[in-house]
Amino acid sequence: MENTCKERIELVKGDITTLDADAIVNAANNSLLGGGGVDRAIHKAAGPELYAECLTLDGCETGEAKITKGYNLKARHIIHTVGPIWHGGKRNETDLLASCYKSSLELAKSNNIDTIAFPGISTGAYRFPKDLAALIAINETKRFLKNNSSPSKVIFVAFDDESYEIYRKLLCQ
Repeated sequence: MENTCKERIELVKGDITTLDADAIVNAANNSLLGGGGVDRAIHKAAGPELYAECLTLDGCETGEAKITKGYNLKARHIIHTVGPIWHGGKRNETDLLASCYKSSLELAKSNNIDTIAFPGISTGAYRFPKDLAALIAINETKRFLKNNSSPSKVIFVAFDDESYEIYRKLLCQ
């Protein structure tokens, strides 16, 4: 990994809803109207205005991303992306997950977002293997940062010790 890329990636353990970043990424479902896990936490922390704005977006396809305001969050924006449900790797899940990161980073760039924070997309209720998901997240992010000056900082947010260690080991290679 190039030093310029390494300097632009950070790993933190904690609650993504409390981060002070230009944008946080929501691991959403296709409706964008709230669900479980990080999606529920983001909707709850952002407040009812987020739900109202999401109603106007007409959902989101798996692998794609849409942007809203951050409302009651410290983050100015929320980038909602829909990760794939894990079916043993038989339904193009790895490419769809890579597309989540690429689409989110492209939205960040086009909206002049300097710092963006990602949770572990699809690793909760969608059962994507955490180690494979982290590898895809890091590789797709490095690829994007190598060819783009924006965003200037990407933060991976691990909610638990297991996820933090997976990301830490991969980032230190």
